Amino acid sequence: MDINWISLDRHLRQWLEEDIGRGDQTTLGVMGMRSTLGEGYWLAKSAGVICGLPIAERVFELLSGVSGGADNPMHFEQCIRDGTWVEAGTIIAQMRGPLSTLLTGERVALNLAMHLSGIATATRQYIDEIEDLPAQLVDTRKTTPGLRVLEKYATRTGGGRNHRMGLDDGVMIKDNHIAAAGGIAEAIRSVRATMPYPLTVEVETENLEQVQEALSHGADIIMLDNMAPAVMEEAVKLIRQYSPRVKIEGSGNVTLKTIRAIALTGVDYISSSATITRSPWLDLSMRLKS
Repeated sequence: MDINWISLDRHLRQWLEEDIGRGDQTTLGVMGMRSTLGEGYWLAKSAGVICGLPIAERVFELLSGVSGGADNPMHFEQCIRDGTWVEAGTIIAQMRGPLSTLLTGERVALNLAMHLSGIATATRQYIDEIEDLPAQLVDTRKTTPGLRVLEKYATRTGGGRNHRMGLDDGVMIKDNHIAAAGGIAEAIRSVRATMPYPLTVEVETENLEQVQEALSHGADIIMLDNMAPAVMEEAVKLIRQYSPRVKIEGSGNVTLKTIRAIALTGVDYISSSATITRSPWLDLSMRLKS
């Protein structure tokens, strides 16, 4: 799992602190301060792609360390690997340790796994529509503040690829940049004079005239935004004739119903925020063994 744990641990501690506050009053009231041991398991209540089990395991590890669980550490066993499609009723993880840790960490761990599994599932569904075509699905920067690293991990888990992680990853000249600069040519000239090597320049275009202008001024990647499939196909032909090295990205109103038509135009990538912003959580549940 390619996650920066140093950074993620900071977030996980904050999210645990947010949920626990001054203490888990229910668990403390029911169990007192006893370190009663117990066992439990996670159940998939809906079919989908599982994502976030290593993160859930880390939640319980952090909580166990804070609560002084050295004598009775938590054991979290992932029954499947992230990225696996499961059917409803599948046991995806088993755990044993102090019941107080199991109960107090349950919601943060489950919330993260359900959200990420929903993104991974949606991503897989979109990819299934174009799996026989060369176009690749990529995500966007439309992510939840604080969760970008995890949401983009879920995209990869579902089989997609990541677009920019942040504004420092690459240059993307969008419509407002073009308006502010006074045109595509001016925007490309200005940004090439200041951007660090070896970043690439992507330009968002809305019509064939803008495509031609972006090509003429050395764009490395051209986004075809909100174009009808017929226009997008014409733009792809224009770009391919000009230079086979320029990458082409299709974007705008990408849905399960439209993604295949976009892929058939010949674009290299299809970017969509829908797999993150419109994905429902996958229903997962923790059950304690009696």
